[in-house]
Amino acid sequence: MQWGILLVFLLLIILFMIGSPRTFLSPRIYIAVMSTVPFAGIMALGLAIVVVSGQIDLSFPSVMAISGFTFAVIFTSTGSAGLALVGGLSTGLVAGVLNGVMVTRIGVPPIVATIGTMFLWRGVAHVASGGVARVLGPVRDTALYSVLAGRVGGVIPAQFLWMLLIVVVLWFILNRHRFGNDVCFVGDNESSARLMGINVGRTKIFVFALMGLLAAFAGVVNDLEMANWWPSQGEGHFLPVFAMVFVGGTAITGGRGTIFGTLIGALIIGILEAGIIASGFSGFWTQLIYGLIIIISVSMHTMMRK
Repeated sequence: MQWGILLVFLLLIILFMIGSPRTFLSPRIYIAVMSTVPFAGIMALGLAIVVVSGQIDLSFPSVMAISGFTFAVIFTSTGSAGLALVGGLSTGLVAGVLNGVMVTRIGVPPIVATIGTMFLWRGVAHVASGGVARVLGPVRDTALYSVLAGRVGGVIPAQFLWMLLIVVVLWFILNRHRFGNDVCFVGDNESSARLMGINVGRTKIFVFALMGLLAAFAGVVNDLEMANWWPSQGEGHFLPVFAMVFVGGTAITGGRGTIFGTLIGALIIGILEAGIIASGFSGFWTQLIYGLIIIISVSMHTMMRK
């Protein structure tokens, strides 16, 4: 299945090369995709783990925003990018743990819990910022900017390489580590997982915490790349992230998923968005395409597993 997704990606590039050769035979379009895809792609990798565990998280765009805001406030107050990074990541981690505790300890259904925290964190970001953006111009002069959002060799965006590193780490965890087996067992059959001695509650809290941490990382990198924070940060990533996960072959029913497939799904969505614009269509078409992709991919994967 993963090689089939890769084939779809390659065919898509070939089609766009034929349809818009001036755009898709130039390296600039691919550098642009590598620059923009990681923000949603990193969160898609975390969401894939959550979905494999049989859970769902709708709060990640707001976690991205509040974490990015924390980074912006600490940096503008102290001038320390390192301290701001710790603050931003810690905010996302706490938000993720809160989701996990609500689901496992209180028993709130994950979709309800994360809808609540989605509005909570977005509201906190708006109230705390007064709806005003934060300019982070001096952050471009820091070492953190060079490491997380600079250009490697003057060409390749660093955030793309970080996304690839996260792919390697999560692939190892899901496919070669005992915890990955626990995640799959919990997502496939929670009752059986308990009988096998798996700590189901701890496993769920970990996957929500991981999701929060990756959303925070995406928010921090977005702050660095743009040298700005906006109250609307993350809002445009909701549909693309879900599309990346389901196009990649992760089962909505839990128990099965693929990190490599999610990476290819992220690249497919990134190329599609670029192709839609390059072909002369309005940007409004992207939401329509995302919706169709989610419906078709989920339907296809469901029929293939029957």
